[in-house]
Amino acid sequence: MKINKAIFPVAGLGTRFLPATKAQPKEMLPVVDKPLIQYAVEEAYAAGIRQMIFVNGRNKRAIPDHFDTAYELEAELEAAGKKELLALVHSIKPDDMECIYIRQPKALGLGHAVLCAQCVVVNEPFAVLLADDLMVGKPPILKQMVERFADWQASIIAVQEVPDDQTRRYGMVAGTPVNDRMMDMTHIVEKPAPKDAPSRLGVAGRYILTPGIFKEIAAQPRGVGGEIQLTDGIAALMRREKVFAFRYEGRRYDCGSKEGFLEANVELALMHPQLGPGFRSYLKTLEL
Repeated sequence: MKINKAIFPVAGLGTRFLPATKAQPKEMLPVVDKPLIQYAVEEAYAAGIRQMIFVNGRNKRAIPDHFDTAYELEAELEAAGKKELLALVHSIKPDDMECIYIRQPKALGLGHAVLCAQCVVVNEPFAVLLADDLMVGKPPILKQMVERFADWQASIIAVQEVPDDQTRRYGMVAGTPVNDRMMDMTHIVEKPAPKDAPSRLGVAGRYILTPGIFKEIAAQPRGVGGEIQLTDGIAALMRREKVFAFRYEGRRYDCGSKEGFLEANVELALMHPQLGPGFRSYLKTLEL
């Protein structure tokens, strides 16, 4: 089985970034020169995925507009002879990439958002990427996971070490190590208190899931926060199938928080081939 489809749950209100997100989706907030959602889509594309499924909400037209053809803009760039900018605009959605948009009618949680895409995914394994988590790695994080899936043919969840005082922000997992990167999962708990966490490995925003997850999500009552939790569906799936935790190689920026968003902007600006040197020189002039 090959991973051909990726789900992007983008229906959230982004209340932690108000007032910036009052009239635009949080996934369209720019990090340096690209919106968060574009980083996630590029990561999926680099992993060989060509069908991008956006589970969208009301007032989120900016996301489909971003990946749509901008005829007026392209005509202006072409007329002005700005070929590099025109090529940049075209690169946002390569010709072999398909975008599908599904409305999540109610904000019932991540598990419900994934379930909304069942009609498109049907019986294939698929990826889930949370745009709030900007992931940087070589190779890209999802590509690392797709390569493991080719060997294991089972659900794989990206995980990382988290501090004791942050367990309430993550799904926390435990299991039996298989090798230095993979773990056969035996426990997953959504946002536990530090004393109740099964380990210090927290779920990051990248998943590869088998289609069996849909049945398990559909059977779940509302969990933490009154929402249908993907974590609860994964816990149920583990009773029927193998699920692995994967300690990825790379860096995650929690762009769902203002601190993480600022860190991502600074560090990615420093990595930028054109902006990096000048920005680094500027930072050295500040009295920090």
